[in-house]
Amino acid sequence: MAEAALVASELVRVFGDRRVLDGVSLTAAPGRRIGLIGENGAGKSTLLRLLAGTDQPDRGTVTRPPDLGFLHQEMPYAESATVADVVDDALAEARADLAELDRLASLLATEDVSAAYAERLELAQRHEAWDADRRAGIVLAGLGLADVAWERRLGSLSGGERRRLAVAALVVRRPSALLLDEPTNHLDDAGAEFLAERLRELPGTVVLASHDRAFLDAVCTDLVDLDPAVDGPVRFGGTYSEYVRHKRAERERWERRHLEEQEELAELRESLGITAHRVAPNRAPRDSEKMGYGVRANRVQSQISRRVRNTTRRIEDLERRRVPAPPRPLSFTPDALTSFAEDELLVSLRQVHVPGRLELDHLDVRDGTRLLVTGPNGAGKSTLLLVLAGQLQPPGVRRHPRLRVGLLAQDTEFANPRLTPRGTYGRALGAERVGRVPLESLGLLHKRDLGKPVGALSAGQRRRLALALLVADPPHLLLLDEPTNHLSPTLCDELEDALGAGPGAIVLASHDRWLRRRWEGREISL
Repeated sequence: MAEAALVASELVRVFGDRRVLDGVSLTAAPGRRIGLIGENGAGKSTLLRLLAGTDQPDRGTVTRPPDLGFLHQEMPYAESATVADVVDDALAEARADLAELDRLASLLATEDVSAAYAERLELAQRHEAWDADRRAGIVLAGLGLADVAWERRLGSLSGGERRRLAVAALVVRRPSALLLDEPTNHLDDAGAEFLAERLRELPGTVVLASHDRAFLDAVCTDLVDLDPAVDGPVRFGGTYSEYVRHKRAERERWERRHLEEQEELAELRESLGITAHRVAPNRAPRDSEKMGYGVRANRVQSQISRRVRNTTRRIEDLERRRVPAPPRPLSFTPDALTSFAEDELLVSLRQVHVPGRLELDHLDVRDGTRLLVTGPNGAGKSTLLLVLAGQLQPPGVRRHPRLRVGLLAQDTEFANPRLTPRGTYGRALGAERVGRVPLESLGLLHKRDLGKPVGALSAGQRRRLALALLVADPPHLLLLDEPTNHLSPTLCDELEDALGAGPGAIVLASHDRWLRRRWEGREISL
């Protein structure tokens, strides 16, 4: 029995006056693991729901295998169900395969059931039915659920535990097509790596939406970028690392072509000005030229006029077809910050104690510092950033008197929730800086959101606005708490590049495995 492909054709989905998906087609063949990437709101979750059949397209069709698994936001079980109930449900198909194989085997001697036996045997092999119960225990342990008793009711589990249990049930079940929306949420490094290994072993189709670049790189054979493009969503066959290299090479070609066109236009315009001057030099003929002047003048004037026309046509053609300038990558605005001496001490921490939250012997942050803070949840990473920002003031902290600090917190609120992002940005930065660095130029907020009250924005959109303020007006000490949360993979890559060349000192706390693997500065683990 061959694995069935998952095929979507010309999907359109509209919410209100917004067309979220516009003619998206996708073929996910068995053995392919497709990652959906793009900004929040690009349609990743919408596409997954349409593929799963939990939402219906306004136009278009989906053909899906009958045994499809979808990681829902909420588990489709009652609060009174137990962990054992979820595991039993995940193992039901494998156990049914074994029971049917036993029944058919008992009939082989007396009835012609060989075809049915072969078909069921293939199903049992795909579900790895003989090893299913042992595998269930391994998967639960690998996803951090080894210590959760099987008799526990779902209502007593934390949100993270329920989410991990839902992922485990799908992996144990091994459906022909598996759809996952942000599967690494609530997983630690070991859990994410374990899940990646399990997904690579599946024989069927996997389609997943994720901001986790390390996970995308480890799992996906193909990527679909849903961010708006001239020709619609872009599919790339390869890993995330290969996609990043492809995008950078593509941008270099774009920049080179744009520059070459601009240089050619400048040369043509200069040539046109010189040639046009030669058409009418405002010089009377000399006495020695008067005999043939009229004939020669007419011939020369004709040649020059023809050159003017040809040059003008070439300029018009170039301007009509010219490549637009590529969008500016995210970067911190150079500014005349108060200069410090090289390596000058900005903040010094000695024997800092925040009860129940942070214990730190010593830490010095100097101008030019690049410091990554790592550690498990509850280790004190966010608390350390609050201490450095001066929002918590325990004893043992000394600060430079001229130091200006900016903090990107995980939870962002603004003083006036009725102001729009444009109004908030303008009030914080002033007209001169807004003129130099328009909010739209940063690519952190969609144009449709710039006129909404900031109080109506999502948590992720508010964080993007806060990041925009820091990028446009960088402080001496920039503190970033999980800065890649709510950003598309492409924007995360741009932010990392910007941090390397950014001004002042930067202290960053992150669980982002991709960022941590590529970090080139100092690192402390709490």
